[in-house]
Amino acid sequence: MFKFTAKALACALSLTIAGLAQAAEPIVIKFSHVVAENTPKGQGALMFKRLAEERLGDKVRVEVYPNSSLFGDGKEMEALLLGDVQMIAPSLAKFEQYTKQLQVFDLPFLFNDIAAVDRFQQSPEGQALLKSMESKNITGLGYWHNGMKQLSANKALREPKDARGLKFRVQASAVLDEQFKAVRANPRKMSFAEVYQGLQTGVVNGAENPYSNIYSQKMHEVQKFITESDHGVLDYMLITNTKFWEGLPADVRGELEKINVEVTAEVNKQADALNQEAKEAIIAAGTSEIIQLTPEQRGQWRDAMKPVWSKFEAEIGADLIKAADAANQQ
Repeated sequence: MFKFTAKALACALSLTIAGLAQAAEPIVIKFSHVVAENTPKGQGALMFKRLAEERLGDKVRVEVYPNSSLFGDGKEMEALLLGDVQMIAPSLAKFEQYTKQLQVFDLPFLFNDIAAVDRFQQSPEGQALLKSMESKNITGLGYWHNGMKQLSANKALREPKDARGLKFRVQASAVLDEQFKAVRANPRKMSFAEVYQGLQTGVVNGAENPYSNIYSQKMHEVQKFITESDHGVLDYMLITNTKFWEGLPADVRGELEKINVEVTAEVNKQADALNQEAKEAIIAAGTSEIIQLTPEQRGQWRDAMKPVWSKFEAEIGADLIKAADAANQQ
């Protein structure tokens, strides 16, 4: 009887020790992204890591993988859904197979500036989009600004006719395909990590990016001209795997939600400054000429591309496009 009891106690003690050791293991959050660390998204990921580990101590460990070092932008969504990573922040152009509504952010010349983008994202309609993919196991945590997009090419782009026949790198977005077809250019889908080489070798002639991406990826070294078009927005949605997020202990999830609000505000505050710094660095490098469009020239680009809105109105929703357009009015 004694031997059985001792053996049972030893077994119970062993299980208890193992359970305590297991309980002490931190929750690992792998945060993968495809851009450099000196970009708004790169800085946001590092800030999220720092605050999470400072405030949650041994409960959470955040591993950040920048520059497609873990997964490229063609694989990161699949990795999130499989649970191989827990957080990513894809471009808003990457969600069309999960919800057509988010295509609203790809419509050319819809937003006058980043302030209008911010107003729409904070509106009830914009906030509802964060939850629009939960049935697909994707939970949106917030919008991170990267900035307004500029056109780059090895040819000066002042009027829409200047883009004819050129090959532009685009993300996997039907709207962006149509945007370039509207000016008789040829869109070419290409992962972000391949863009520099594509531009360098002539596989593509041009691209569209905020200044921070152009500079951090050294695209200005292989593009003779950058047209300050502000024709669209390249922002991100910070997302997580819904099952993972809802499975977190309530106290951990609650603190991460607070951290996310803080990080999002800081990323969006710094994005404009980072893009301005990148623009100045490009000017100082002297490798690219920055073209400022006249109001008339910008109007020509807008008129040429605006028909894309009507092509996607049924998919996106006329009311959603109207709400986004209304954000231009302060």
